[in-house]
Amino acid sequence: MTAQEKRMSMIGHLDELRWRLLKTAIALVLGSIVAWTFRGQMLDLLKAPYVDIFPGEDLQTITPTEQFGSAMRLAFFGGFLLASPVIMWQLWSFVAPGLTTKERRWAIPIVTALVALFLAGVGFAYLILPRSLLFLNSVLDAELSVTVSEYLSFVVRFLLVFGLAFEYPVFLFAAGAVGLVTSAQLAHVRRWAVLAISVVSAAATPTGDPFTMLVLAVPLYLMYEVTLLLIRYVLRK
Repeated sequence: MTAQEKRMSMIGHLDELRWRLLKTAIALVLGSIVAWTFRGQMLDLLKAPYVDIFPGEDLQTITPTEQFGSAMRLAFFGGFLLASPVIMWQLWSFVAPGLTTKERRWAIPIVTALVALFLAGVGFAYLILPRSLLFLNSVLDAELSVTVSEYLSFVVRFLLVFGLAFEYPVFLFAAGAVGLVTSAQLAHVRRWAVLAISVVSAAATPTGDPFTMLVLAVPLYLMYEVTLLLIRYVLRK
C-alpha cells in the first residue's frame, strides 16, 4: 500500500468514525428527550430504596438550580439507557469491516449480549442498592440528610459501574472469537483474573465498601468462568 493509499484509508476511517459518533449523539439526544418526559417517574424509581430504608425522610434541594440540574442528569441517564442498543450497534459497525466473514456472523449475538448484560448489570445494582445504603449508614450513629443531586450522582454512578462491568465477558468472548485468547490461556491465568477482578471491583465501586465490592466481584468471576466455557465449547464448533 502506497503512502497515498494509506492516507486515503485513514481519512476513510476517520470519516466513518465521525458518522458513527454523530449517530450515537443523535440517539443520546432523542433518548434524553424521551427520558425528560418521564423524569418524575424516574426520580420516584431511583429514590425508592432510600425511602424504604429511611421512612419519613425525603431528598432535599439546597440551591435554586439543583432541581433543574438533577432533572438534566436523570434525562441523560435515561437517554443513555434508551440509546444503549444504538450505541452498541454503532460500536460494532465501526469494528466489523476489519473482521472476516466468519467473525462478522457474531454481530447480532454480540450486540444483543452487550445490551442485555448492560441492562442486567443495572438491574442487579438496583436490587442490591438498598443493602448497600443500609451497610454504608450502619457504620456510625448519625442522622442522614441527603440532597437530591448528591443522591442521584451516587445512584447513577452505582448503576453505571455495574452495567459497564457486566459487559466485559462479551469483549472477552470476542477476543476468543478472533483468536486473541484461548480457553486454555484463560484457565491458566485464572488466579490472576481473580486478583484483577478484585482490584477493579474495589476501584470501580463508588461506595468503596467491602459489601458492594464483593457483590460486584462474585458475578464478574462467575461470568469469567462462563465465558471460558463458551470459548471452549461454542467457538470450537
